Amino acid sequence: MQAKRLLTGAACCLFPLFAQAAMPATHACPESVPATSIKLDAVPAGWTPYIDSPLYLSAAAPIDGAPQRRGQLVPSGERKKKGQTTLSYRLEGRYPDGKWLQCGYGVHGEVTLSRRMDDSVSVCEFTYRKGSKAGQNEIDIDCR
Repeated sequence: MQAKRLLTGAACCLFPLFAQAAMPATHACPESVPATSIKLDAVPAGWTPYIDSPLYLSAAAPIDGAPQRRGQLVPSGERKKKGQTTLSYRLEGRYPDGKWLQCGYGVHGEVTLSRRMDDSVSVCEFTYRKGSKAGQNEIDIDCR
């Protein structure tokens, strides 16, 4: 009886872990890079840097390989509808250095955050809507 109770307890605890592992990874960019995480080094003599606001998300896209490779990809399609734009990317073929998600912050993407996506991802859609801050975009990402 004790062994049965132990197995039942273990199953109750482990099932959520297995269920979570089976779910697809979510792809979302952080909304902003906090001002406290931005640091300027080696500024010109006599100048004092000051950063008082975060950098907001402005762009997102899949890239070929790590960010330093600068493997920007061209969208395979674009749709516009009711104040939003959806860009589609086909990620078929070989990506020897991996498929990465790159998120750009600042009006011109001056800062990026990137992370590797699962190699099985074959298509991504990025739906853009204007955000409430200057240069900000709200971006829904659907990669599968």
